[in-house]
Amino acid sequence: MAPRPRVALDVETSRVYGRGILKGISSYLVSSRPWSIYIEQHEIGGDVRRLLSRWGGDGIITRQLTSDAKEAIQSLGIAAVDLSNFQPSMGLPRICSADSACGRVGAQHFIERGFKHFACCSYRGQYWSQQRAEGYAREVAFSNHDCAVYEQPFRVQAQKWDQDQNRLAEWLAELEKPVGVLATNDLLGHHVLDACGRAGLMVPEQVAVLGVDNDELLCNLTNPPMSSIVLDPERIGFEAAKKLDQIMTGGGADAAEEEVTEIPSRGIVVRRSTDIFAVPDPEIARALRYIREHACEGVTVQDVLDYMNVSRSWLERGFREHFGRSPKAEIRNVQIARCKELLRMTDLSLEGIARLAGFKHTEYMGVMFKREMGLSPGKYRNSYS
Repeated sequence: MAPRPRVALDVETSRVYGRGILKGISSYLVSSRPWSIYIEQHEIGGDVRRLLSRWGGDGIITRQLTSDAKEAIQSLGIAAVDLSNFQPSMGLPRICSADSACGRVGAQHFIERGFKHFACCSYRGQYWSQQRAEGYAREVAFSNHDCAVYEQPFRVQAQKWDQDQNRLAEWLAELEKPVGVLATNDLLGHHVLDACGRAGLMVPEQVAVLGVDNDELLCNLTNPPMSSIVLDPERIGFEAAKKLDQIMTGGGADAAEEEVTEIPSRGIVVRRSTDIFAVPDPEIARALRYIREHACEGVTVQDVLDYMNVSRSWLERGFREHFGRSPKAEIRNVQIARCKELLRMTDLSLEGIARLAGFKHTEYMGVMFKREMGLSPGKYRNSYS
């Protein structure tokens, strides 16, 4: 019987992201050959070289690759997969979150809710955070708006907490309102919401706040609970384990070959911190909320007119003025967004998805989906599998 490959998992166990990666690795191992796994409980910031110096193995999955660690890995000749996103790729196979695309998702969330003012809170000198902030700012610029950016140190010092938070509160108070703010992770979103409280700013009426990671503990510790972009660490872990197994068995890329795979986010969990539509006309905002809440029940423009008791011309004019699209297009946008969510996150049949998204016929859903997305529902789902 062939010996089990010895694999080190250099992944932080203290955060929801790292635990998600480990869960994905375990999912891969359910249907593959078993590994002998070495793992330590730790935070980000350990020394991979120290781990390698006292452990002899066949492969490593690491979240904290440095140039020194890369040299140590290559000198030992072991297989390696890099999961870090703290710096540009260093030449080893890398699997990580699609951080720039994550920022675009955040911008689209606020744009769809009618915001005209945008801001982003990021960590200074953190590559992954800067990528999210830049993706957000580019998408905002694409919609012909400006984006204010606030940067703070990654490590918070307790003795400077109040000083730092008061500075952030002053910055938030000076922004044009209402403003949509992306925080590049949930912890930073927690800081933003605390600063809003210090500045006496209403959330989400004046400042809507969106985090990243969907750490449910952090998101529900805030007041109000914080909306967050859902990353996919489980898929990152699964793909990393698969890639490492291929390298160790000689069936994949060489360990020294650069190959970057970016895993897209899975959507947004909307909580109270962004549960608002930033539209100056309260009646148009009411119509938009009705569409968002009922589009997937198969409502029509006539249903909206009946609910609002207004003329079709008034509704059409208002939607085109504030959103640049018709009420019918808005209904379709909501339905397609629901289709995408169900295709990514469930194994439901296309018939079931059509029903839950408010389409009477699966075929019609397919036509509308391809018109909007440029590919069929099936191909869209396969791109996430």
